[in-house]
Amino acid sequence: MKAEPFEPEIIAFCCEYCSYAAADLAGSMRLSYPVNVKIVKVPCTGRFDIIHGLKALEAGADGVFAFGCLEGNCHFERGNLRARKRMKYLSGLLDECGIGGGRVGMYNMSSAMGKQFADAASEVTEKVRALGPNPAKRRPGGRQGVHAPPSVPETPQRHEAKKTDRGE
Repeated sequence: MKAEPFEPEIIAFCCEYCSYAAADLAGSMRLSYPVNVKIVKVPCTGRFDIIHGLKALEAGADGVFAFGCLEGNCHFERGNLRARKRMKYLSGLLDECGIGGGRVGMYNMSSAMGKQFADAASEVTEKVRALGPNPAKRRPGGRQGVHAPPSVPETPQRHEAKKTDRGE
């Protein structure tokens, strides 16, 4: 029995004005890029927060990338700079906990860069494929990978406080 090759699931947070339009242009130009890159359209990559990346990884994504406007050309002034800073922090956090910071990253492009979007989507797929499956991915049956914290037993109910002599 031959094992199937690993195909990563990648979430791409794309800003509405530039990178989402670049992805659309790539489709209009009939450029192919891996189908395992799932696009989430956001008004601005500045809207991306670390918790979004962590939740995507916990839910089973093998990689999370933000695609924003070119630096200096953000429609919301500095949103893409904020996203880059958050991605850098998330990368360090994932390195510290053993998941791997290479699973996340940021790309900048304009709406006219359809070919560059297709190339970047292929690049992130190969990058994540080389890293292998996400070790924090939830397994069937609700179990997580090797890096999951141990389950915490439920605390027993506290005993009711004794009544005082105040006439209660």
